[in-house]
Amino acid sequence: MTDLSDAPAAPQRDRREGKTIAAAPNFDLLAGVSLRVSVEVGSTSMTLAELLTMTEGSVIELDRAATDLLDIYANGTLIAKGEIVSVEGRYGIQVAEVVAPDRGIAGFDRRA
Repeated sequence: MTDLSDAPAAPQRDRREGKTIAAAPNFDLLAGVSLRVSVEVGSTSMTLAELLTMTEGSVIELDRAATDLLDIYANGTLIAKGEIVSVEGRYGIQVAEVVAPDRGIAGFDRRA
């Protein structure tokens, strides 16, 4: 697996018109904006008592199967789904699908 952290990102394509989003007017004004990208493995609910009884070795069961794709968020907005890979001994996420590329940002799900 190749480390892509220093590689330039490929321009996103707008599938409605077959053009790259990077070719949109004034895109260069936004290209340098930093985004917080996070990956969610799963979630669960537990009581405070359950939380306080956790020790080293405790296991928290999540709401997803181990084979499910992980959610990839940019600033709290779901943008893609992917799976864990190893990149030179570090965790990485390989994008398996881009979420709602044809609906634009308004069609993306926002995480609470």
